[in-house]
Amino acid sequence: MNPFEKYVGQVFDSRYKITKILGIGGMAVVFEAFDTKLNRIVALKMLKDEIANDSQSVKRFINESKAVSMLAHPNIVSIYDVSVKDNLKYIVMERVDGITLKSYMSQKGALPTAEAISYAEQILRALEHAHSKGIIHRDIKPQNIMLLKNGRIKVTDFGIAKLPNAETVTMTDKAIGTVYYISPEQASGKEIDQRSDLYSLGVLMYEMVTGELPFNADSPVSVALMQVNTKPKPPHEIRTDIPKGLEQIIMLAMEKQQERRFQNASQMLRHILQLKAAPDYVFKTKRTESRKTSDNDMKKKNDKKTQPKQNNKPRKHRGTSMFPIILGVFLAMLLVAGGTVVILMNQFLPELLPEQLQFNKEVEEDAYTTIKVPNLVGNILTDDYIAQLEAKGYKIIKIYSDEYPERQWNEVVSQSPENGEERKMKKGELACDIRVVLSLGNESAIHLKDYTTWDAQQAKADLVAAQLTCEVVYEYSKEPKGEVIRVSPPPGSPVYKGDAVTLTVSSGPEQSSAKVPALTGLTKEEAIYKIEQTGFSVGDIKEQASNSYAAGTVSSQSPAAYAEAPISEPIDLVISTGP
Repeated sequence: MNPFEKYVGQVFDSRYKITKILGIGGMAVVFEAFDTKLNRIVALKMLKDEIANDSQSVKRFINESKAVSMLAHPNIVSIYDVSVKDNLKYIVMERVDGITLKSYMSQKGALPTAEAISYAEQILRALEHAHSKGIIHRDIKPQNIMLLKNGRIKVTDFGIAKLPNAETVTMTDKAIGTVYYISPEQASGKEIDQRSDLYSLGVLMYEMVTGELPFNADSPVSVALMQVNTKPKPPHEIRTDIPKGLEQIIMLAMEKQQERRFQNASQMLRHILQLKAAPDYVFKTKRTESRKTSDNDMKKKNDKKTQPKQNNKPRKHRGTSMFPIILGVFLAMLLVAGGTVVILMNQFLPELLPEQLQFNKEVEEDAYTTIKVPNLVGNILTDDYIAQLEAKGYKIIKIYSDEYPERQWNEVVSQSPENGEERKMKKGELACDIRVVLSLGNESAIHLKDYTTWDAQQAKADLVAAQLTCEVVYEYSKEPKGEVIRVSPPPGSPVYKGDAVTLTVSSGPEQSSAKVPALTGLTKEEAIYKIEQTGFSVGDIKEQASNSYAAGTVSSQSPAAYAEAPISEPIDLVISTGP
């Protein structure tokens, strides 16, 4: 019997009921739990008994809770609560329904470039937010990136993060990060900064697009030395169809010297967004420009060498000819006559031509553009990928087929128009419709059960067993607490593997209360996100000058942080306008 099975069914701190084990790691075990106070499903990460008394492990544990509690971002796993008692040490966090990016890559191998760009963009947005708070992750790797079924990325495990103005975890073998992804400065024990996270992301992107790590050896020490001294093989030598611009971004992120990399996440994100908008874009670099300049200089020198030497001796004066003067007069008369004809044509020709033939060719050409249809075949059509295509003007029309059971669910099997076909379209309008045939995988449709009156946990377990995605929404009701009161889509509807099913669950009569989250110092958007995450609603938002808080951040709130308040009570915010 698994030694952690004994916790299933127990209630921690009279609040968190353990429902099942989600995973077991080297330091901790992660449970699914039900928060009886806020009526929601959470993940509970508990330190293993054998290391719960190890000071370094506990320090790392607390470090993670401190780091994530400072953050509020849709691409970072949220932490709700932390308990560090003598006999029980755990963190309560957002329950993420997905798999690690490492598991996904192990199954699929090298990813399509559009998919890799989407994941990199989301990781960069998470890092941009963390770095803005002075937090450096220090352990970016695919094992610490969760991939949800809708294509969203969640960055996790801030256990060895470097926090602002605080003592961080000692760099032991447990806290240095994985050698396959660490930056040269981490491997050599030098000072790190936000650019260290960007190096690790560069390694991760390299692995995503090639299916291989840039550095591999028999021992971790050898890999660490390669991170410091060895230049990675260019990705196009492994996979020839990698866009030049994407390779440029990866190689720049993986520069050995920090000052030669991207200097911050925002800068790298701008490059990714440029490539997302134009996949064939090639970035100009100083090296490229200097090489062009030197080539031009060399060409000029060679041209000078090949030119015949000019004779500088004065030429003898020859007699003047009348032919140039006569020719000049003739050309002038011809030019005047031509101008007159043009004026007359502009005045009278439009009246002679049908109205529909009178148009300005330049205006017509400016109103249209020629586009090439992208290749979608083989890609998984996630929500984010569709959003990327629609942002470029394509309208995706989905057609599902059960004729391709060997393909993955939602994988594009064919498309019309095909890859590379050209279309002339009006600017500012949709470029073109793309009809895609999608595989339903090896699962046929099933008819959705009627889960009303079921216990929510049992209903969710049954849906997960049927390989359906379960979303739970809570609603005050006279029905017993925890009972399913509605199902969407309606019971009996045909559903396929991976489809989302929403369970509306009773949270009992409207009497619930909770601790108010701490919001001061957060931006307005971050505060609103955190309020909604904790179950409260947003009240009045006012602006007021403050000498203590930067402009655009929350300077005060009501009710106060950590106060016990009814969930129905809105939280008012005051936003600083600066000193």
